[in-house]
Amino acid sequence: MTGTRTIPFDPAVFLDDDEVRAAYLSEALETGDVGFVAEALGIVVRAKGVAAVAREADMAREPLNRALSAGGSPTLATVLKVMAALGLTLTARPRSFSPTGEPEGSDP
Repeated sequence: MTGTRTIPFDPAVFLDDDEVRAAYLSEALETGDVGFVAEALGIVVRAKGVAAVAREADMAREPLNRALSAGGSPTLATVLKVMAALGLTLTARPRSFSPTGEPEGSDP
């Protein structure tokens, strides 16, 4: 009997255009989880090409990878540089609220 062979899932493979990458990052930002957002930004960077993004952001690859890992905590300056290198912007909008007046996704 042969075992089932699996391969690790890599979401970067599916982030193949700017609209999809922007939607992916927007969803990550909605979580408010700094580590998740950093990791998601790192995944988008891998999808676009780490070397190209690092060059465009005027950053070295290693610190960029470290900052944009699950345990990373990138500075706002790093996030803005990377977003610009990706051709994306960070946008603010009013938070959505449920009919009870609680912020969407908040615990009661």
